[in-house]
Amino acid sequence: MKKKRVGIQLPKQARNQTVEERYSLELEALAPIAEIIDVPADTPAEFAAGVQDMDAIITSWGLQIDQQVISNLKKCVVIGVGSVGVDMVDIAAATRAGIVVTNVPDIFIEEVADHAMGLLLDLARRTPTMVRMAKTGDWYQARPLLSKIPRLYGQTLGLFAFGNVAHCMARRAKAFGLNVIAYDPYVSELEITGAGVEPVSFEELLNRSDYLSIHSPHNDETEHAFDQAAFAQMKNSAVIINTARGPMIDETALIAALQAGEIAGAGLDVLEQEPPELDNPLFSMENVVVTPHVASATTRMRPETRRRVGREVALVLRGRWPMSCVNPTVLPKVTLERWQPYPMNRGPNR
Repeated sequence: MKKKRVGIQLPKQARNQTVEERYSLELEALAPIAEIIDVPADTPAEFAAGVQDMDAIITSWGLQIDQQVISNLKKCVVIGVGSVGVDMVDIAAATRAGIVVTNVPDIFIEEVADHAMGLLLDLARRTPTMVRMAKTGDWYQARPLLSKIPRLYGQTLGLFAFGNVAHCMARRAKAFGLNVIAYDPYVSELEITGAGVEPVSFEELLNRSDYLSIHSPHNDETEHAFDQAAFAQMKNSAVIINTARGPMIDETALIAALQAGEIAGAGLDVLEQEPPELDNPLFSMENVVVTPHVASATTRMRPETRRRVGREVALVLRGRWPMSCVNPTVLPKVTLERWQPYPMNRGPNR
C-alpha cells in the first residue's frame, strides 16, 4: 500500500538533520502508514506550494495555515496542531474544505495550571518587590509592607472559561483556601458546580474576583474580552493572570488600568506581541510579572506533544475519528469511523 504524505514546514535551524532524526517521535505512530515530507518554506505562499499534494499537515508554531494555504490543498484530510491553541489555523476555511483539525488539549494542562498558580502566588506575596528589597538592603522594610496585605485564604479566584486547565487551577486554588468562581457559557452549571466551583456571569466574574485567571481559547468572541470597560468593573485590588493567549487582553487598556490603579497587578505568560518590544511599559512595573510564553514547558511537554500529534494524524489517515477534533462540524463532510479504545483488561486479537 502506498504510504500517505504528511507535510511539515522545515525550520532553517533543522535543515542539517534527516527526516528520521527530526521526526522520530511523530513517526512512532505514522511510520506504518505515512512518510513525513519536509517543506522548506519561509512564507505562506511557499508553504502553500509545497503542501498542495499532501494528505496531511502538522504544524505548531510555524507559518499560519490560512485561507491561501488551505485553498491550495488538493488531498489533505487532516491538519494536526501540536499545541492547545489553534489560532495559527483558519478553522473556518478548513471546515469549509472538509479538513479535520486536531490539537493536543490534554498533554500539558497540569504544567500550565502550575504556572498560573505560580504567577498568582508571586503577585499575592509581592515577590518582585520582595526580591528587590532583599537585594537593595531594605530588609526590615519588607515585613511592614506585606503586613498590609490580606492573606490569600478566603479570597476569590475567578476563572474565565472552565476547560481542562481551569479545572486543574480550581483544584490548586482550593488547596490554598481560595473561593473559586467561573464564567463559561459553553459549560453546564452542573459540571462547574460538580467541581465545587460557583458558576457566575461575566459581570459577576469581574466584580467579585480578587484574582482573575484566563483559560479560554482565543477566537473572535474572546478577542480583547478584557478591555477598558472590563478593567473598570474590576476591584482596584484585583490581579489578572493570563496563561492562555495574549490578544484576549487589550494590552493598551491593561497598561492604562495598571498605571491608573484601576487594578492592582498582572501575571502574564502571553502578550499581544511576542516577543514584545523591550521598552514595553509592563516590564518596568513592579506589580507585573511577565514570563516568555513558557507555562507548558517541562521535559515531558515537547516529546509527548509530538507523539500525540502523530497519533491524531495517524488516526484520521487510517479513516478514524481523532481523539481531539477542533472542528466537529466537519463530520458530515468526511467519512471517518468512530472508534472505541480497547478495555484495559482486553487487548486486540493479533
